[in-house]
Amino acid sequence: MKLNPKALTGSLVLAGLMFAGTAQAGAVITNGTVTMGVNDLGHLNTPWPAGSSDPLGIGYVGLRYNATGAASTEPGCLCEGWGVALVSSGTKGYANESSGTAGLSLVSFTSTASTAVSVVNVGTATAGPALQVTHNYQPIAGTPNLYQVAVTIKNLTGSEIGAGDLRYRRVMDWDIYPTPFSEYVTIQGVPAALGIANGSNVYRTDNNGFNSADPTTFSSYGQLNTNFTDNGPDDHGALFDFEFAALAAGGEFTFYTYYGAAESEAAADMARRMVDGDASDVDIGLYSYGQPSTTNGPTLGEPNTFIFGFGVSGGIFVDPDPNPTPEPGSLALLGLGFAGLAAMRRRKSK
Repeated sequence: MKLNPKALTGSLVLAGLMFAGTAQAGAVITNGTVTMGVNDLGHLNTPWPAGSSDPLGIGYVGLRYNATGAASTEPGCLCEGWGVALVSSGTKGYANESSGTAGLSLVSFTSTASTAVSVVNVGTATAGPALQVTHNYQPIAGTPNLYQVAVTIKNLTGSEIGAGDLRYRRVMDWDIYPTPFSEYVTIQGVPAALGIANGSNVYRTDNNGFNSADPTTFSSYGQLNTNFTDNGPDDHGALFDFEFAALAAGGEFTFYTYYGAAESEAAADMARRMVDGDASDVDIGLYSYGQPSTTNGPTLGEPNTFIFGFGVSGGIFVDPDPNPTPEPGSLALLGLGFAGLAAMRRRKSK
């Protein structure tokens, strides 16, 4: 299927007009380079905005690269989500448009044309909330190829959560255009020592993107807790589970995750370095790439490489001082982003 970035761009401008500054079941947001569909519970793959048509005919927006119009998490099953659990008590909450949602209650959801913030409580109606989880989607100044997703978890249990008891998952099925259901997947940065008892926040990784977002369940696609490059072509994805140090009653902490896309693997590698604006160091040490099975897909990552990663170094979450982009007028940001994209295309055509 031939992609039509011009049609995609027009539709996303309309999406910005429809969704900016409102509270609703989801939002389509863009920084002019990357476009995301964020549901109110914080996971991806939200319905395409009413009043416009999806040029790919999928009807949902998950993670797209504006330069090629390519989709990544929304073709086929809507398999992308997050979850959190207290292992000792069995308290858990998770959200995934394909494998199910449970244990979450919406506190608030707000968005602009380029940002989205979801706040939810985790718990039951009888016991009350045990955790509050915020997903804050923001553009970053260092690179247009990435969105920062700041995840904040607050302890509402009334007592300390023991080390290793709190677990967080993010899972995605990569279906990378222009060859969805036949992609190459990479996971790198998995440390040799896993688990908080061994000094690592990383608890588990795998290439089974069809797992539930419930972090107390799991099945493997064969690449468990290992680093691998260009596995495929196959219909698969990535899964990351984390655990944390003790958290005091009423305490909270924030870690940083990233979604994005670039024109090549080299550009994706550079984006992982540019979160803080300094290319001399790597800011996203644990990551997955999804690449199509085109001629140059697994080797060069062309025509697009999709990115998911964590601000992790040696298995430990770090704060790279990501410096989110200040929010200007929403329509002005959209206009500047798409104007820059058009200028880039003109330069490439010469």
